Amino acid sequence: MKILADILVYLLVTGIFVYSVTLIISYIVIGINSVNETREYLHKNEATDYRLLAASPHAPTVSILAPAYNEGATIVDNVRSLLSLYYNKLELVVINDGSKDDSLQKLIDAYQLEKVDFFVNYRIPTKEVRAVYKTKHPAYNKLVVVDKVNGGKADALNVGINIATNDYIVCIDADCILEHDAILKMVKPFLEEGEKKVIASGGVIRIANSCEVTNGRLTRVHLPENYWARMQALEYIRAFLLGRMAWARLDGLLLISGAFGAFDKEIAIRCGGYNTNTVGEDMELVVRMRRYMHEQDVPYKVTYIPDPLCWTEAPETGTILTRQRNRWTRGTIETLRFHKKIFLNPRYDLLGALSYPYWLLFEMLAPLIEFTGFVVFLFLAFFGLINWHMFFAFLIFIVSFGYLNSVFAIYMEVYTYNQYRRRKEILKLVLAALTEPFIFHPFVVWAGVRGYFDFFRKSKSWGEMTRQGFGKPQPKNG
Repeated sequence: MKILADILVYLLVTGIFVYSVTLIISYIVIGINSVNETREYLHKNEATDYRLLAASPHAPTVSILAPAYNEGATIVDNVRSLLSLYYNKLELVVINDGSKDDSLQKLIDAYQLEKVDFFVNYRIPTKEVRAVYKTKHPAYNKLVVVDKVNGGKADALNVGINIATNDYIVCIDADCILEHDAILKMVKPFLEEGEKKVIASGGVIRIANSCEVTNGRLTRVHLPENYWARMQALEYIRAFLLGRMAWARLDGLLLISGAFGAFDKEIAIRCGGYNTNTVGEDMELVVRMRRYMHEQDVPYKVTYIPDPLCWTEAPETGTILTRQRNRWTRGTIETLRFHKKIFLNPRYDLLGALSYPYWLLFEMLAPLIEFTGFVVFLFLAFFGLINWHMFFAFLIFIVSFGYLNSVFAIYMEVYTYNQYRRRKEILKLVLAALTEPFIFHPFVVWAGVRGYFDFFRKSKSWGEMTRQGFGKPQPKNG
C-alpha cells in the first residue's frame, strides 16, 4: 500500500512539475513572438497618415454595436464619446437589452430621440425588438437606439447585427471609452488584406479606473488607486501586449475581447451570430468563425494591434471580480466543449495542433490544476513527505519567473505606448507585481474553481456587474 501511495505521489508531483516547466517555456515563446510582432507593427505604422484613411471614399463602412443593460451611471457619457469618434462612415447602434434602470430614458432625454418605423430583418433569430429610436438633431444623426426584450448580451449583439447597415461591425461594451482614432486603426487591417481575408480584428483594452473623464472623453490617464483594479491593469498589460499579440503572429488567436472587437458582418451572419447558450459569447464567435473559414477552405486571418484603443471600468471589489472570473471560466469551458472537434484535428492546422491544446491546458484547466497542486502540497506537508529544500528552490524559481514576466510586460508598455507617464505609477505597478502570487493570483484561481462548480451546476448566470461610473472619486482600498 505504501509503495502504491509513493508511486501516486511521485506521479502527481512529476505531473505538476512538467506542467509548470511547459508553461514557462510557452511564456518565453509567447514573449519572443510578441516582441517581434509589436516591432513590426510599430515600424509598419510609424509613417501611416490616418487622416487619408478617414477621408478616403474607399474607407469601409462601420457600425458600432453597444449592448446596454442597466448602464444608467455611464450610458450618456459613453454614447457622447462614441459619437465623437474620428471616422466618417460610421453608425452607432445602442441596444437597450430590457434595462430595469433609467438607461433608455436618459438616452431619450439626452439625445432628443423619437420612436421611428423601422424594418428589422431577422437574419439571426433574436428576442423581440420593441422600438427603434432616432433623432432629428444633426449632431446625433449617426445614432440608432434599439429597445428590446431582455435576452442577454449575445442576443442584444445579434439584434445589433440584424439592424446594422454597414459592412463591418465593431462590438463593444457600453461602459467602454474609445480613443478618438480607435475605429481608424481597427479597420486598417481589413483594408490591408491580400490573399487572406481578414475576418476579425482586436485591440488592446486598458483599465479606466481612477482616470479623468470629461464629457465622455478620457482626458488624463492614472494608474488605478484601488488594489483590485491596479492588479487588473497589470494583468491586462500582460495579457494583451504579450499574449494576444503573440497568438496573432502565430495565427492562432482564439479570443477577441468582447469589450472591443471588429468583425466582417457577413461572415458573422453566415456563422449564425453570437451564441446565446454560453456566457463566453465573444470567444465562441471567434472560434466558430475560424472553424467556418477552415471548413470552407477560404484563406483567412484574425489580427490584433497593440494600440491602447479602448478603456473599460474594472471591478473594484472581490465580490464583483469573482463573478467576472467565474463567468470567464465557464465561458472558456463552454466554448472548448462546443468546438472539441478542433482538438488535434489536422484539418484545422495550427488551430487544432497548438491553439486549442494551449487553451485547454493552460487556460481552461489551469484553475483545477493549480488548486489540485495546492491540495497535494497540504497532503504531503501533513504527512511529512516534502523535501523542503527542493520545494523552496522550486517556489522561488516559479515566483521569480512570474515576477520577471510581469516586469517584462511593464517594460513593453513603457517601450510602446507608455500610458502611465509618471515614474511613481510605473514603480507602483512593479511593486504590485510582487503581491500577485500571494494575493491576486490565488484569488483568481479560487474564482475559476468556483466557475467549475457553477458549470457543473449548469448555471447560466452572468452575475450582477455594478458600475461606479467614470469621473467619480475612486476608493483607495479594495
